[in-house]
Amino acid sequence: MIRISTIFITLCMVLVSISVGVVLYALIGLRASESAVVALAVLTVLILYNAVSVRMHGRNNAQSQIADLSQGVADLARQVSDFGRRLAAAESKIALANSGGSDRLQSGLQSALGEISELGGLVRQLAATVAAHDDLLNLPSAVSAPAVEPPPPARPSDRETLARAMSAAPAVIRATANPARTHNDAQILATIQNAIETGGVDTFLQPIVTLPQHKVRYYEAMTRLRNARGGYLAAGDFIPAAESAGLMGQLDNTVLFRCIQVLQRLHSRNKDAGLFCNVAAATLGDPATFARCLDLLEANRALAPSLILEFKHDALRRLDITERKHLAALTQLGYRFSVDHVTNLRIEPRELADRGVRFIKMPASLLLDQRQTSASDIHPADISDLLGRFGIDLIAERIENEGAVVDLLDYSIRFGQGFLFAVPRPLRQDAAEDATDKARLHANNTAGPAQAGALKPDAIKPERSPHMTGNAALARRAGGAA
Repeated sequence: MIRISTIFITLCMVLVSISVGVVLYALIGLRASESAVVALAVLTVLILYNAVSVRMHGRNNAQSQIADLSQGVADLARQVSDFGRRLAAAESKIALANSGGSDRLQSGLQSALGEISELGGLVRQLAATVAAHDDLLNLPSAVSAPAVEPPPPARPSDRETLARAMSAAPAVIRATANPARTHNDAQILATIQNAIETGGVDTFLQPIVTLPQHKVRYYEAMTRLRNARGGYLAAGDFIPAAESAGLMGQLDNTVLFRCIQVLQRLHSRNKDAGLFCNVAAATLGDPATFARCLDLLEANRALAPSLILEFKHDALRRLDITERKHLAALTQLGYRFSVDHVTNLRIEPRELADRGVRFIKMPASLLLDQRQTSASDIHPADISDLLGRFGIDLIAERIENEGAVVDLLDYSIRFGQGFLFAVPRPLRQDAAEDATDKARLHANNTAGPAQAGALKPDAIKPERSPHMTGNAALARRAGGAA
């Protein structure tokens, strides 16, 4: 819409030009045509002047508005940057507070665990002291064996004197209380050494199934040692003694050799079968032992996608530089890793994935424990999805009833392991190949896997039972029986 001021200015210019023409015609005496031309020229000049003045005024207004807008944008940018600095400072303070709280919690937990272990040591020392007291109090009866009558019991004053003497010499007490324990450790070490040399390292297989189909997807190889009485020593019975004596390297080398045999036998029946093989962190830290294991694994590199090396969670978190380097060498060969013995839900999936971990085993009781919900940063139902984003599969182990399976299905867990599906079943060697395998194992432990030759896939067969149940059928499938 045309503004009133514009109309008014236009009328004024027209009136001014007409007035000029009338004055020229009436007063000066110009002709009408000449006066009209002059009036039209005056009107044109006025119109041009008005247009130029309006254009210049509008340009000045636009420039002033642009300047104001630029200043406003600059002020807004300064405010945003100020807000950004304040937000970064607040986030750093929050992160520092969280890290400080977690560090204090971790240090408090470690100190509490240290105190508990010290209390346990004191209790064991007290028990050893009491046993030593009893041994020393009964010592006169053993010395006076030729006498017919038994010696009189020790008087209270003798007992007090003996107690003071024992408290004054704790080193003597420990030396007196350790023989039975030392003898037991010596027997276990002898059993381990004999099993390594004679091939008494037996392999038990337990299947890992898919949920809820209960279809066998993987197997876990569990090591058992045969003692002189024909019984078996579980891993928890001989691993501490083997680690203290430095025999875990030879034992792991033997176990890896046996696992490769089992996996080759499984692949002759099912190419998709996988096998979990437990390896101690001490093997990664011993360069000589790891070199033999690395040669064996490199010679059977074709089995890398199906052979999963399993480590303890705490051991994997405490690896030193040498052990991390050895772990990276296994990763370059294509081997994948698994962790077990997880005691809480505070895990770092990104760190584990960067180290090549593709499986995590957690006890079903830990996942279904409602107390873990408040103690953890994530709900147990979300752990499987969180690990899946980093390429890690969650395996619920130690499942013993169907109720636990139903509860775990709500957590989107794909794999399960436990006595509900099958108990660990032993494998045995054929009699015709037993001597050859023992000699090859001994040569592998002494001369290295490079001289041991290629492994044959038909060296392992499962024990047969007269009444085959569903669990035994799983063991038959693991051993490749017809």
